[in-house]
Amino acid sequence: MPFSRYFYYQKGTPGDVEWKRKIKERKTPARDIGLYDAYDRETGWNDEVLVGARESEPEEVVEALVRDAEEEVKKEEEGQEGAEGAEGKEKVKKEVVKPMPRVTEADRIGDTKSLDRLLQRTLYLLVKRGNGRWWFPSDGLVGKESLHTAAERILIQAGGLNMNTWVVANIPLGHFVRKYTKPTVEKDKSQEIKGVKFFFMKGRIMAGQADLKDNKHGLTDFQWLAKDEIQKVLLPKDWNAVKNILAER
Repeated sequence: MPFSRYFYYQKGTPGDVEWKRKIKERKTPARDIGLYDAYDRETGWNDEVLVGARESEPEEVVEALVRDAEEEVKKEEEGQEGAEGAEGKEKVKKEVVKPMPRVTEADRIGDTKSLDRLLQRTLYLLVKRGNGRWWFPSDGLVGKESLHTAAERILIQAGGLNMNTWVVANIPLGHFVRKYTKPTVEKDKSQEIKGVKFFFMKGRIMAGQADLKDNKHGLTDFQWLAKDEIQKVLLPKDWNAVKNILAER
């Protein structure tokens, strides 16, 4: 048994009035893919998208949503302004703004420095160090600072103040340990370092762009890359360490 429309729209509300208008126009809720009537055995459930149908194409879905969002408004004819009643008025469709395309100019020219690309994917900031290797912005902890505070500091030191960023949590997404083949000694010779731990903190860029002009880590270049693109620029051992931490989309 289907739900009554009053399950979704309270009787007499603008949503209910709009529903009545649309159902009268299209004869069925599933106007674009077939008929739907729970009480008709012949055509009652013909509301599924078939394989290869044009209705399954993203462009067709956008057009259908735009048509569905259009509203009828009354337009007064010239010389009839102020007239009472429905005389001198006609119903016209009120156009709605169409969504922008998902493929941008940055996608077409392959501009990996732009955030206006791969809009359906998660992009990560990678920086090029003085030794020519690509890696995520990183640095050691200073004193007793937390991972969250360190992440905020590193983003500013690496990408500049022009990036409005938000470090989401205090807990890292993941980490890995890299042991040195030969231990190193600190400058003050206070202790021997046998390896390093990398902790990955989740951050979001809300506005702005990276600017390496005054960075504190000797960085020479940057890119915004999706997961599959990151694999192409990292060393195999680095990729194997981080591939399960990064989001697929």
